[in-house]
Amino acid sequence: MSLHIYNALTRELERFKPLKQDEVKVYYCGPTPYNYAHIGNLRAYLFEDFVIRTLRFLGYKTRTVMNITDIDDKTIRDSQKSGKSLKEFTEFYSKEFLSDLTKLHINHADTISPISELIPDMGKMIQWLLDKGYAYMSEDGSVYYSVAKFKKYGKLANLNMTGMISSVRIDNDEYEKDQVADFALWKAYDKKTDGENAWEIEIKTGGETKILKGRPGWHIECSACNMKFFGPQIDIHMGGIDNLFPHHQNEVAQTEAYTGKQFSQYWMHGWHLLVDNKKMAKSAGNFYTLRDIFEKNKDISEVIIARAFRLMALQNQYRENFNFTFDRLGAAINTIKWLDEMMKRLGRYQDSLIWDLTGTEWLEDLRERTAKWRLKFHEISREFRDNQQAFMQEFVEKLEDDFDTLGAMTIIFEYQTYINSAVDDEAFTLEECKSLIDLLKTWNEVIAILDFDLLKSNEVIPNEILALLAERNEAKLQKNYAEWDRIRNELDILGYKIIDEKNGSRVEKK
Repeated sequence: MSLHIYNALTRELERFKPLKQDEVKVYYCGPTPYNYAHIGNLRAYLFEDFVIRTLRFLGYKTRTVMNITDIDDKTIRDSQKSGKSLKEFTEFYSKEFLSDLTKLHINHADTISPISELIPDMGKMIQWLLDKGYAYMSEDGSVYYSVAKFKKYGKLANLNMTGMISSVRIDNDEYEKDQVADFALWKAYDKKTDGENAWEIEIKTGGETKILKGRPGWHIECSACNMKFFGPQIDIHMGGIDNLFPHHQNEVAQTEAYTGKQFSQYWMHGWHLLVDNKKMAKSAGNFYTLRDIFEKNKDISEVIIARAFRLMALQNQYRENFNFTFDRLGAAINTIKWLDEMMKRLGRYQDSLIWDLTGTEWLEDLRERTAKWRLKFHEISREFRDNQQAFMQEFVEKLEDDFDTLGAMTIIFEYQTYINSAVDDEAFTLEECKSLIDLLKTWNEVIAILDFDLLKSNEVIPNEILALLAERNEAKLQKNYAEWDRIRNELDILGYKIIDEKNGSRVEKK
């Protein structure tokens, strides 16, 4: 099998064929930094991260570019309200956005470009579109793209042009889906709304040169960003489904008019995040940022919560709505803890195979119990090899089927059961343990939710806690269950939890 992608352009599942074998060019729309990113925004970047990680996992040399929309109606409006300069305001929220990505183990794009650094590139495209009749200038110095000039307009968004509102100009960065309208490439300066925020491009028209003071429209930025860093064509363009129209459709119109070539070979969109099956909105009281999620779960480590949110995204098909609930988050947190427990058990088991078995009387039983293992530390059975190969093949097949992370996680959970069962039966050799860990590390290149630090525990359990554990085990032998429960509760108050396993009980810090 080979990688297949659902292409929004053709609305079909297609075999992936990059433009060049030595480099896959991937672009995705960046944030508008006027506030903290909400969890719907972050879900989109999680989906994009899974795609990029998978491409690299499958051996594609992938280069990524992302813009940051630091010039926008909302960034200008809210920076003025804050009393900060636009640069100071947007740099703060850009930094916070990138911090959120890091907390969620989302790899940053190879190239990140604020659009304020792309003004000359946008000016060049606008000049060419004016020269070729794809754009026109209004009386106030704004420049609009003429949708009627681009005959393939609407193909990407699958628009039925019949009955749609047209022949109007749209100044706002966003507009309704029944408006097929000429959109602003450049907005003339308006002191009332723009304040001190203005940029200039030089335009030659009618035999004279004009300096247009103002700012770029929304859509031209991504076209210019792609042209600067990738050239006329890319392999994959990604974004949230709400960007399909008008933003992505307008990107196609601008770029393909400018280059005469197909802009992106594949278009991919992550669907909406809902909260309790409802649209997330501040007015509905169900609007959350990552900070809000942390705040509502103060008793749980932020690292665990971030990994759990990432797991929730992995367990949701990217072309389906993601329904966030706090109950689902709680279930994901428990799943992360179970995965952590598997890692701890595997680490302890591996350590038991390499301990120096000379010394204390306490180790005598362990020496006898592990003598058979010491004879075959370096053995890997044929059955084990076959199992490893089967797990890996199934994992890859899921990812190659349009990035089926839900299916891939099913394989992870099957592997977890396989590991726990074999550890219970003391069935792995040392080399097999190392192979298990290597495979988990390979998979984690995509899923990025496993904590390999847990394989090595440096935790020292105080003697008084170990004494309580011994008392509890004795109470269990004596079938004194009241005392058994009492000691469990005492340990809980002291900050320790008891783990009951097939071969006995142990204690660890909560």
